[in-house]
Amino acid sequence: MGIYLNPGKDGFRTAVRSEIYVDKTGLIGCTNRYLNTEQKYICVSRPRRFGKSMALKMLAAYYCRAYDSRELFEGLKITESPGFSENLNRYDVIFLNMQQFLIEAETGEVVNYLQQGVLEELQEEYGELLNRQSSGIADALRKIYAKSGKQFIFLIDEWDCVMRERQESEALQKGYLDFLRNLLKDQPYVALAYMTGILPVKKYGQHSALNMFWEYSMTDQSFFEEYTGFTDTEVQGLCERFSMDYVEAGSWYDGYQLTEYKHVYNPKSVVEAMLRRRFSNYWTSTETYDALKVYMDMDFDGLRADIVQMLGGGRVRVNTRSFQNDMCTFRTKDDVLTLLIHLGYLGYDSEEKEAFIPNREIIEEFENAMSVGGWAEVMNVLKASERLLEDTLNCDAERVAEGLDRAHTEVASILTYNDESSLAAAVSLAYYSARKDYRMIREFPTGRGFADVVFLPLPSRGKPAMVIELKYDKSARAAIGQIKDRQYTQALEGYSGEVLLVGVNYEKDSANKRHSCVIERVRLTGHQ
Repeated sequence: MGIYLNPGKDGFRTAVRSEIYVDKTGLIGCTNRYLNTEQKYICVSRPRRFGKSMALKMLAAYYCRAYDSRELFEGLKITESPGFSENLNRYDVIFLNMQQFLIEAETGEVVNYLQQGVLEELQEEYGELLNRQSSGIADALRKIYAKSGKQFIFLIDEWDCVMRERQESEALQKGYLDFLRNLLKDQPYVALAYMTGILPVKKYGQHSALNMFWEYSMTDQSFFEEYTGFTDTEVQGLCERFSMDYVEAGSWYDGYQLTEYKHVYNPKSVVEAMLRRRFSNYWTSTETYDALKVYMDMDFDGLRADIVQMLGGGRVRVNTRSFQNDMCTFRTKDDVLTLLIHLGYLGYDSEEKEAFIPNREIIEEFENAMSVGGWAEVMNVLKASERLLEDTLNCDAERVAEGLDRAHTEVASILTYNDESSLAAAVSLAYYSARKDYRMIREFPTGRGFADVVFLPLPSRGKPAMVIELKYDKSARAAIGQIKDRQYTQALEGYSGEVLLVGVNYEKDSANKRHSCVIERVRLTGHQ
């Protein structure tokens, strides 16, 4: 048992023994299926804190032949898989944490430092097959395979840290990519190569030759969706176990929408919330808002308007295909937005090709980033949102209209009203503070159309629900009439209590270009 060759199983043992362990061993069934196939090169990219390293420790414990780990998997999902025993502890495993090598090696010597450490352990284990000095890891592994037929499984964590943290060193990046390509591509000793990182693996100029890898990223996780984060069912079970509110957990940490799994939660934040018995923003424990601010402030036409649109609960269309998969080559705003998807600051709907801010935790990160300068107009709107909500709850329609006028004046230089959609974004932004007590839904389906904005109170908040309908050059009274005529409140399934009907109209063609507002109270009696 070594550091890099056949490492110990203690990492996975620690996870299984923790107070919270969510069983993701089904992932092993996927990797077993790809052993020694054309699909054996796998690169899974996800944001920080999404369980990438945990998955690698699990795979190491399962495949490594240096010990018997059967007892660690007793009662877990993978034991029900037909291939469980066939591949259990049958392979030599080489585990490379590239972040560790990058930190410990001298500048420019990452590959040499890595090769030296792994070669020493290969010599200890297979010295009789390596009767002369090998020129590198690949050379040594070819000899071992030729003389013994033994294959290896490669687990590489933080594969992209060289690209992310040494952006200025093209020589280092080139040497590193050449090393990986020579080590893995078309080598008979490779039974499986599973790499994790934040960025996908292509488009590094002429050195995009890691093209043997099948990529599973935040824009397309494919078969690995279930193992990307916590699922709705898993979070519901944790909330029941720890007596935490399931709806509020979703408000804070849900929102990473995939193709099959429409509700994927940030796993690290969920675990923190359950163990601490408190919902809060745990993202800042590993990220700083300065990193987000750099990308928000990039000077691409339309980027600021898109961010404001998303802050207001809206979605923006994104072309993710032009992204060069690095953190410094940006040609359009779509490249910036795509990077934010990979970093976890944005969710992504692959069917509609739309990006959005996924949850309250991430909304707070955007607010933190804006608070340090450059976004004064938006911050003024956010600060005024408490008063706007209070005026709405008091049914003071005149003050609400005045508040919306001020909000529009602040963001007019960024977000231009040209239809009801942009009006909805501005109004939703103006009600920013309501998200502490409400779940906001844009274009709420009612069966007879879509209500523009609905605020559903979180449990135990004691607030009324709000249905907001918006009109553009019509009348606020017409908006209220539409809510009633189409019976939008009937769609609030399971809700009983007070509901505020809020009709808002923006008069673009009037001399003053003002908002008008009508607010009515109704009560639902639980007949839904």
